[in-house]
Amino acid sequence: MERHFTGSAFVRDAVLGMSDGLTVPFALAAGLSGAVSASHLVVAAGIAEIAAGSISMGLGGYLAARTEIEHYAAERRRELREIAEVPGEEAAEVAAVFRGYGLSRDETEPLVAALRKRPEAWVDFMMRFELGLEKPDPKRALSSALTIGGAYAVAGLLSLGPYFALADARIAMRWSVAVTLLSLLVFGFAKGRIAGMRPWQSAFQTATIGALAAATAFALARLAT
Repeated sequence: MERHFTGSAFVRDAVLGMSDGLTVPFALAAGLSGAVSASHLVVAAGIAEIAAGSISMGLGGYLAARTEIEHYAAERRRELREIAEVPGEEAAEVAAVFRGYGLSRDETEPLVAALRKRPEAWVDFMMRFELGLEKPDPKRALSSALTIGGAYAVAGLLSLGPYFALADARIAMRWSVAVTLLSLLVFGFAKGRIAGMRPWQSAFQTATIGALAAATAFALARLAT
């Protein structure tokens, strides 16, 4: 039996949370390290940012998923209304979809007729093949919020870890750079394995993009301090 990856939504949410969590708190902490020497001040600011960031990111993921669910429901209601009010037009649209796959008129007609006898299947077909919409998981909003927010918090604490262990913020910053880059490599490698990509290519790609984002954010943070 073929094995196909089915966790794309989870991985997408984890990538979103981890990528931001490994760059934004790091940039804030590194920027503050140039203005203060005590790590506990950086830790206090970093924890506040991680808390606010994880809540904000999680809420954004929740609202995006809810919007997707509501949009799908609204479009499905519209399709149900249309097959009841203008079935001829909807049948013509089904035939057009089949013809787009190279089927002839004679091959298309019995398929259209079969769908017209099954309104729910007819609507499902139109949702997927006419509108390109997949039915969203009703639990996705909460799971998306928890995944994005949780990934952000975990990643942020990783980059902030050296400031917990070392009193000198400037020394801690150097270790934070190493921890953040290593975390990006490990995360990218794991993402590649899970998603069926080349793990090392994914690792270096993730680390490079994350490092560029972190460097940009760090430069802006240093300018602000």
